[in-house]
Amino acid sequence: MLGDYEQFKKEYLRMADIDLSSYKENQMKRRIDNFVSKHDIKTYSEFVQLLRRDSEVYDKFIAYLTINVSEFYRNPAQWKVLESNVIPDLMRRFGDRIKIWSAACSTGDEPYSLAMVMSDFVPLSKIQIIATDLDNEVLGKAKKGYYPVKSVEGLPKKYRDKYIKDEGDGVVKVSDQLKSCITFKQHNLLKDPYPTGVHLIVCRNVMIYFTEEAKRDIYHKFSRSLPTNGILFVGSTEQIIGAAQYNFKSVQSFFYEKQPS
Repeated sequence: MLGDYEQFKKEYLRMADIDLSSYKENQMKRRIDNFVSKHDIKTYSEFVQLLRRDSEVYDKFIAYLTINVSEFYRNPAQWKVLESNVIPDLMRRFGDRIKIWSAACSTGDEPYSLAMVMSDFVPLSKIQIIATDLDNEVLGKAKKGYYPVKSVEGLPKKYRDKYIKDEGDGVVKVSDQLKSCITFKQHNLLKDPYPTGVHLIVCRNVMIYFTEEAKRDIYHKFSRSLPTNGILFVGSTEQIIGAAQYNFKSVQSFFYEKQPS
């Protein structure tokens, strides 16, 4: 036994300003216990002391807590709906300066995919994408734009040919022109102010890790970030139960439109 987990959550909140109580407890505790066991630590109290004195372990722990599984153009059928229906509808309503927020963007695969899709509709100079994540380490990787070739296997050929350069040794690089469309920022969905005036929010395969209470708070905040008729794009396992309470209406599988208040 590692000791008092509730006390550890309080200590970690004071230290890192990350509230572990907002994550599903069994799942999160298993991950934490697994990390602790690899550092020859016997109690949560000892682990807190380690985090305070070792900045490298501190950074690795934050990176470990955030689930960074991503790939370009993940779930292609959903991207095709975005291309054929959602983006054209948004442009009819809001014009060609669509502002997009990729929330919990991980290593950047998603916002780069969004920029590629948007480039079919407008010049790169008109694309505005904010990409945020809690983990500064993955944001650093996203800004550099280097990826294993496997991560772009699902990309349509037209995008690979235009925006992806083979660097050799199983590594590819995103074009600098595409990078210029995206602003990467650190952001905590549980406590930081949300961007405003965004027309499309993409937050996929993240909400499954939060408690129901945390989800409700996040969905309310997403709703406030969007104008009427703005769109929230969620993950394959993240159907919003009771979407109307957030002024959302399902318009396609995984796509929710903000309704008038």
